[in-house]
Amino acid sequence: MAHSSELMAKIDGSIEKKNELIDKKFSKYAVRSVLATLYLSLGSAIALGLGIKFDGSIGKMLYAFTFGLGLALIIFLNAELGTSNMMYMTVAAYRKKLKPSKAFKILMVCVLFNLIGAIIVAYLLSVTGFFKGLPADNFLTHIVEGKFQKGIGQTVIEGMFANIIVNLAILMSMKAKDDAARFMSILCVIFIFTFLGFEHVIANFIYFPLAFFSSGGAVAGMTIAALTTNIVFTFIGNFIGGGLVIGLTYAWLNNDETLKYLD
Repeated sequence: MAHSSELMAKIDGSIEKKNELIDKKFSKYAVRSVLATLYLSLGSAIALGLGIKFDGSIGKMLYAFTFGLGLALIIFLNAELGTSNMMYMTVAAYRKKLKPSKAFKILMVCVLFNLIGAIIVAYLLSVTGFFKGLPADNFLTHIVEGKFQKGIGQTVIEGMFANIIVNLAILMSMKAKDDAARFMSILCVIFIFTFLGFEHVIANFIYFPLAFFSSGGAVAGMTIAALTTNIVFTFIGNFIGGGLVIGLTYAWLNNDETLKYLD
């Protein structure tokens, strides 16, 4: 009988917990998904704050390095992030831990409550002293305006790379021997995607409303069509990167035909 690697065993264990939680304690699963965007928003807020306060390359470096604090909080406090669930649910379906329909349900419930949490927290952040009434010409709006200038192909590819990196950070944290190593591995790996400005759908759930609320809607190119296009194609790219490139690849590398669907 084939045996899973230690890493895949941890992924399988997480899948079982997610499945049990959504079946037996749906409200708690929903809250964990909302908390994920609270934590990601806090990491984003300090990262953006440093980018706003410090001009040029120093601000960008500080922004990129501190953004990973949000993912660290999510991992350490067991919140539910849609882009990491792209990996988990692809593994679940391939390894027959969950039926594909159940895996899809868990992913979409997570993404929905990530979105709800992001909008609420973004609004609340926008009325704090730091973000209230930002001028139109600021670090945050520059980032958001740049997203609307990207073509569909670029958005998909950047989304793919972003979620490869996010899920590599998660896998690295699983392999780390202690909490300090886990923490530093997350920050250092996430730095790659943030510094390069790649597209992450849950981060965009936060950035778009925060830019809108904090600047009174003065964001060039922000239309319903532009928002929808970015979200849809970032989601597709994220799924390719996290679900197929990382999730499916690791599931195939550790294939075990004896695993059965969970009830």
